[in-house]
Parts: sequence; C-alpha cells; structure tokens
Amino acid sequence: QVQLVESGGGLVQAGGSLRLSCAASGRPFSSYAMGWLRQAPGREREFVATISWSGANTYYPDSVKGRFTISRDNAKNTVYLQMNSLKPEDTAVYYCAAALSTGWSTRDADFGAWGQGTQVTVSS
Repeated sequence: QVQLVESGGGLVQAGGSLRLSCAASGRPFSSYAMGWLRQAPGREREFVATISWSGANTYYPDSVKGRFTISRDNAKNTVYLQMNSLKPEDTAVYYCAAALSTGWSTRDADFGAWGQGTQVTVSS
C-alpha cells in the first residue's frame, strides 16, 4: 500500500501559476509511475500528466501540454505538478495517483492508489 498526500492547491487568477506537491509513503517510491488527474463538477476525470519511475518519460494531454510540467524527486518521495498560464477551465480537484504495478503508464486503470485531492480554482 501507499499513502499519498497532496498540497499546494488554491485560488489563482487566470494566467497565474500554482505548484502542486504530492508526498508518498509506504512503498519504495522509485519503483512505480506517478500521475496527476483532475475532475471538475459535471465532467469526466481527466489525466493531466504522468511520469515514469525514473522521471525519464512524461505524458501530457493536449489540453495542458506546454503549460503543465510534472517532475519527481525520488530522494524526497515527492512528485510535483507545475501549472503555468492557468485558465478558468483548469478549475478542478486535482488528484495525485500511483501506478503501483508498473514503472510507466498512461492508462487510467493502472493508477489504483489516490490521494485525497486538492482544489484548484482559477478565476477569470
């Protein structure tokens, strides 16, 4: 099992930036892929970024590509999501997730461990 705790959400104006952090504990952090997903009211859950166990591979959907950057520090058991040029449509609860059975994945189904979520609100 793994425990994931997100932090760094909040309220920001459109065009601004936020940095989310997710601290992991319970299993060797460098053995599995990590990801960030988001869900807004009335919308489907959406991947916003994934990163492989080493950090060498990353994935972003077109909706955030060029604005969001995922990174990880395996020495600190932490994954980050730097969000720049935020838009009102980025408003959602953001979840950190772990794909415990694999070192790299972009499949929603592989991410079975979730944090509690952190709210990001972007005002226009």
